[in-house]
Amino acid sequence: MKPSLVFTIHTSLWLSYLSLLFIIIAAATQGFIVGPDVFYILKLAIPITVIPFFSVFYLFYFYIFPNYIKKEKIMLSLAYGFLISMVSATICGWMLIQLLGREIIFEKGISFVISVYFLMLLLGILAGVISIIIKGFITWYDEIKLKEELNLKNYQIELALVKSQLDPHFLFNMINNIDVLILKDAHLASEYLNKLSDILRFMLYETKSEKIALSKEIEYIEKYIALQKTRSSNDNFVHFKVNGRPSNHVIPPMLLIPFIENAFKHVSNKKKDNAIAISLVIDDEKILFECANEYSENNKSVLAYNGLGNDLIRKRIELMYPQKHTLTISNQNNYYKVNLELKND
Repeated sequence: MKPSLVFTIHTSLWLSYLSLLFIIIAAATQGFIVGPDVFYILKLAIPITVIPFFSVFYLFYFYIFPNYIKKEKIMLSLAYGFLISMVSATICGWMLIQLLGREIIFEKGISFVISVYFLMLLLGILAGVISIIIKGFITWYDEIKLKEELNLKNYQIELALVKSQLDPHFLFNMINNIDVLILKDAHLASEYLNKLSDILRFMLYETKSEKIALSKEIEYIEKYIALQKTRSSNDNFVHFKVNGRPSNHVIPPMLLIPFIENAFKHVSNKKKDNAIAISLVIDDEKILFECANEYSENNKSVLAYNGLGNDLIRKRIELMYPQKHTLTISNQNNYYKVNLELKND
């Protein structure tokens, strides 16, 4: 919920409460007749009605609800809520004694003191109930909006993944290359066919999991690069290196692959060594991924490289690594570079 709307809700609550209080005081003083009775009632009204309601309301709002009610700790919520109301009523009773004096408070008898205390206690409990209702409504509204946003983003991401998984150009090119290679080197053709089979198997089964072993993602990248090399006479146009041990690391499936696919789609000269440079640095605290490629100024499709595709990739990373990632994309001097840092949980 927007902060301005939350502010409006709180302001409306306090204006309504104070208006009701002033109406009651006006009735008690016959229309705010100036005199000692007015100040006497105001002295009573502030510590009895305003302070316990205000203090308990926000203690419930910022402490009880997020720490106990939201976590379904009902008994603790009731216990702490009642304790807060009692403490607030006791403090307000002490303030009342300081304002009016012990003689004035107790001259009407102990029953009056107890009734005032229970009035403040009931106001505190009422404030807690209203606080829970308002905070619950705001939380419920925020969760609905968040779910709607996540569903939309997940839908867009799923569409992007499906398009990536069923790229007909890559599949047809690999089949044609393997078909040609069968006549030249049947053993090598069989090896590439097995790699293509592994890639398809990975796309069909591994991508259904929320996270997979980082080693599997690396295996997929290596096989993908190996198949891409069959489309060029220069095996050195792409360079991929891994530093560190991927064991005990997990990652969302196909999180890195879209950047690599884009590099192959938009690289300008496959005859040049290291036209695509990919590196992965792994340690206990983070994973550093870098993918860079050269491209031609005349390649207008590179504009799409910066467009919707990267927006979807960014959103997916933000969902999977909230506040635990850094993604930097630069495009200078016909050189496109992606730097991604993922912090381990």
